Amino acid sequence: MDSSSTRRRATRQKLYDAAVTLIAEQGFSATTVDEIAERAGVAKGTVYYNFASKSVLFEDLLRHGVGLLTASLRDAAERTAREGGGTADALDAMIRAGLAFIDRSPAFTQLYVAELWRTNRAWQSTLMVVRQEVLAVVEGVLREGVANGEVSEEVDIPLTAAALVGMVLVAALDRQAFQPERSLDDVHATLSRLLQGRVTGKG
Repeated sequence: MDSSSTRRRATRQKLYDAAVTLIAEQGFSATTVDEIAERAGVAKGTVYYNFASKSVLFEDLLRHGVGLLTASLRDAAERTAREGGGTADALDAMIRAGLAFIDRSPAFTQLYVAELWRTNRAWQSTLMVVRQEVLAVVEGVLREGVANGEVSEEVDIPLTAAALVGMVLVAALDRQAFQPERSLDDVHATLSRLLQGRVTGKG
């Protein structure tokens, strides 16, 4: 990658970080491009050089953040498979990866969850696409589990995947907002027990 591409990636990352922090603090409508530029330490024109508008910036931010989460889940599942783990092990590793991502990116996660409930945004279709990208990784592991007999054929795969992702999101955000004294290990252990008893039929 040449130096100009590296600089542009670094600039876009600064804009993502500034936007997600400001929007989490004061909402999308109240956040201005001037504020994003100031928080990122760049000129206002730099924002428009990289993104056509504030909405485009936010839409790209959603793609970027969910892309990182998806990659983290996929890496966890693939690493477990290389190590010889089964379906439950892969799902458990994905739960851990999801919790770790949220621990690193709480503001983005709060925005993502909030946007899921809104239906009047210009980026609603993009949100649905990136949501499905996350779910597809979990669904793939569940389908492999059904194929090899580790997961019951009666399991509703799309709904179970959504439930697992939702469980991780809610538990992680609840910890941050209301139970900060709980460790990530503690939350992971609790969700692991739920996974073993409800998805794999063990526990």
